[in-house]
Amino acid sequence: MRVSAKSDYALRALIEIAGRGNGSPVSAEELGRLQDIPHGFLQAILADLRRAGVVMSQRGQAGGWRMARDPDTVTVADVIRAVDGPLVSVYGLRPEAVSYNESAEVLQHVWIAARSSLRDVFEKVTIRALADRKLPREVTSRTRDEEAWKPH
Repeated sequence: MRVSAKSDYALRALIEIAGRGNGSPVSAEELGRLQDIPHGFLQAILADLRRAGVVMSQRGQAGGWRMARDPDTVTVADVIRAVDGPLVSVYGLRPEAVSYNESAEVLQHVWIAARSSLRDVFEKVTIRALADRKLPREVTSRTRDEEAWKPH
């Protein structure tokens, strides 16, 4: 899987929004400045997140963006799906929709297994966990293996 800039920026913006303990709105300009996200790109990302019901905008002088849902209920997977679509796709199709001839059909099982592995991490990490810098044990345990940090 390749994490897009769009997903990375969306998660970083949500960490900033959720990190505001009082739930006060934060402007797109401030989000962009704090996380070094290009303004136009950030506006498009926030619009995707609004359509997905993750954030809401508040107009006016004290306006800006805030969470529309409790950050404890929004996962990394939710955010990636909101801005980029399915976690795993094979030439634009979901893995279960791909068909192969008999000799290559085993590939579909690889794609399904890969999606399952991604879900094991992405569906367990919430925006609140990221904002609080407290990842679930199942996730941090995967980073303790030195092999996980080595490029292959």
